Amino acid sequence: MAKQNDKGRSEQPSVNSEFEEKVLYINRCSKVVKGGRKFSFSALILVGDRQGRVGYGFAKANEVSDAIRKGSELARKNVVTVELEGATIPHEVCVSWDGARVLLKPAPEGTGVIAGSKVRSVLEFAGIRDVIAKNLGAGNPINQVKATFRAILSLRNRAKSLSLRGVGGG
Repeated sequence: MAKQNDKGRSEQPSVNSEFEEKVLYINRCSKVVKGGRKFSFSALILVGDRQGRVGYGFAKANEVSDAIRKGSELARKNVVTVELEGATIPHEVCVSWDGARVLLKPAPEGTGVIAGSKVRSVLEFAGIRDVIAKNLGAGNPINQVKATFRAILSLRNRAKSLSLRGVGGG
């Protein structure tokens, strides 16, 4: 239901307000032009509900606030659902993206999230509470996040996989 504001226009309620938002990385680029330096900014934004849904957005703009806003909009459009098994992941997975390689291993309950900063943020926002992760490649935050997303998208539910193969295990 849309509300009316004081000017008589209808306002839409905030969409996807159930997501938490985090700025993972802001990069400043400079271009030398005739009048001096011109700066632009890129922002890597992460959104998630800590219950199996997470998304990221990467955007560029001439102002930091504009880059964050654009990245946030992209992140909310690119939300994916993660396959969980309790509070951990169903199986081990190792994925590479560009120069970054990410290894994710399931862990027993109570282990917590053992991972580097960018990978940790993605896993926590996805709602994974017990996992061991290792970044085996580049330190580029954007590639780390993309590799982590590729890894969590490649996760498959054990029972569904066994039933598809015709093995009676679950």
